Amino acid sequence: MRKLSMFQIILLVVFGAFAIVGILVFALAVGGGASSTIGPVKIWGTLDQTAITAVIRQAAEKDASLSQVSYEQKDSATYEQLLTNALASGTGPDLFLIRQEYAAKNAGKAAIIQFSALSQSQFENTFIGASSPFVGQGGILGIPIVADPLVLYWNKDMLASAGFSQPPQYWDQLMGIAQKVSKKSDTGGIVKSAVAFGEYQNVDNAKDILAILILQAGGSITAHDGAGRLIPALVSKVAGVTQPTESALRFYTEFADPSKDDYSWNRSLPKSQKAFAAGDVALYVGYASEESLIERSNPNLNFAMAPLPQIRSKPNSMTTARVYALAASKAGKNPSAALQVAFLLGATGISRDLSTALGLPSARLDVSQGALPNPGSIAFTGLGVAMGRDEVVTSSAIAARSWIDPDPEATAEIFRGMIESVASGAQLVAQAVQRADQQLGNTLGL
Repeated sequence: MRKLSMFQIILLVVFGAFAIVGILVFALAVGGGASSTIGPVKIWGTLDQTAITAVIRQAAEKDASLSQVSYEQKDSATYEQLLTNALASGTGPDLFLIRQEYAAKNAGKAAIIQFSALSQSQFENTFIGASSPFVGQGGILGIPIVADPLVLYWNKDMLASAGFSQPPQYWDQLMGIAQKVSKKSDTGGIVKSAVAFGEYQNVDNAKDILAILILQAGGSITAHDGAGRLIPALVSKVAGVTQPTESALRFYTEFADPSKDDYSWNRSLPKSQKAFAAGDVALYVGYASEESLIERSNPNLNFAMAPLPQIRSKPNSMTTARVYALAASKAGKNPSAALQVAFLLGATGISRDLSTALGLPSARLDVSQGALPNPGSIAFTGLGVAMGRDEVVTSSAIAARSWIDPDPEATAEIFRGMIESVASGAQLVAQAVQRADQQLGNTLGL
């Protein structure tokens, strides 16, 4: 038998090591498992510190390699800037939580997980659809852990007094509800509102509401061209078809038009979440995590949570969600250890514990589907108030979809301009959409 040279021996050892790492990463990604000593790993994020710390401590009792993992909660208002500065100065965390809308913007900060370790198909089969922005051109940007879906909050008393026992299941029902629920003063001012739609500055989640209306209508906001570049897609390139963005924008802004029978909102009113908590708005579109804040604001409010309404002609239920993922810092002291922790925390068992502790659905499909009484169906329509709170939130997370946002702050201003120009009458709907599409192209450097 021919003897191996020293170079060949070293080469075999190196490739063997990479193979072992690849197998370990894949095993952790699809189900978790024990690992060797990891060492200190510091995590930053905006989710509740008490809940996450408790889960990590409990997990460390079973797996001692997690004993030096710590989590620090940061203020969501300053988190992005704080994280950027800390990573640039070398004082940042080993792992950091990012939401899917910041995935593209923060891609340069993350240690990419190669497709050879976790393929795109494995990722898509493991995590909910709204996690898709974490799939980059060269690999995976982060391991999703929990999701915060967009849902419909409804005031039971306001709807009941107008003759409605259930919240709307379809958007076209909103017109009839608005005509019966909204109340105006003798001078024409809005006293009670059916829904806070039509404006931007005093509608919480206005950008996300319009975005999901566009996606539900079959449109896109950004897309990849044949060369793999991210391009604007607010204007459909298919000739002779209804423009989904125009349809969505026209529907959304109609409720701020005083000439319409379903006029329900204007920019002089308080912020929509505050108005809903005060009992002055019947329907509020917000994230599941807002429930506790609404309850604290008004413990006597008789409200419930329902799935986001759908377009009657579309067969598939769809909402959106904020998906939180763990990304390893490229500038961290030990990126490989950080990724190992991310896989461990994103595995089935700990993901389920994090979901329970945070009161949010897991971003893993196996965990969320396993929490439903009928996991084979996530259709919202026809269920009405039969769905309990947990079923609403979990099924909404599974049905959630997202889009690649190149710069959340820049696109927020684009959406603001699109909405306000139509609501004020400064532009027609088609003009506003064309202008927004051009601005989005400028943001993308096109």
